[in-house]
Amino acid sequence: MIHEVDEGLRRLLGESGLEASGVEVVFDAPTRDWAARRSAPTVCVFLYDIREDATRRGSGAGEVYDEDGHLVARRSPPRWFELTYLVTAWANRPQDEHRLLSQVLARLVAHDTLPAQLLTGTLAELGLTVSLDTAGAGLDAPAASDVWSALGGELKASLGVRVRAPLAGVTTAAAPPVTEGLVVRSAARREGGEGSPGRRLRYTEVSDPGAEGFAGERERPAAAARRRRRGDRQA
Repeated sequence: MIHEVDEGLRRLLGESGLEASGVEVVFDAPTRDWAARRSAPTVCVFLYDIREDATRRGSGAGEVYDEDGHLVARRSPPRWFELTYLVTAWANRPQDEHRLLSQVLARLVAHDTLPAQLLTGTLAELGLTVSLDTAGAGLDAPAASDVWSALGGELKASLGVRVRAPLAGVTTAAAPPVTEGLVVRSAARREGGEGSPGRRLRYTEVSDPGAEGFAGERERPAAAARRRRRGDRQA
């Protein structure tokens, strides 16, 4: 899920024309050594904090069906996580960095969510909203100054971006549907010493017993009602 959020952000920033103008979008840690090796205008989107949103934790399990409507698996509910990024711009002059950062800011604040067409993998399959909060005042994450101190660099203008995304639940395959009834054999023996050949328990006129299960040679109520109506009309 984390790499899929990265890809969504990269695509969103790419639509602003950054990559077309020769600006690289990377997800590296902006350490002092990394900054010294940089040779081109760069927008760095650094993930530095991951926390679960426990208030959105669900329970139970959902059902997964195939194209024919058969139950094929059960999936536990997704768990939601908050991913916090430090977004910075790198160029030869502060003016160029501020221009890049302004371009990034304009692109990000125009969206409260990552557009669905930019999502890939499990994020696209789940079809859930991936929210986006840019430069919000309530970001519950380490302060930018603490992040820069941990990276060993000097404080630099940056944007705080928080993404709330679902992590797909665990999928467990379901047993195939029952298509035949059980065969019941009696322990009693016939006169010749042979056991009972057995009797298949099934619903008549029905190939799938459904949730009610099988019953010995009896019809479903609906089928029985139709048979009685046909008999009344013939009488």
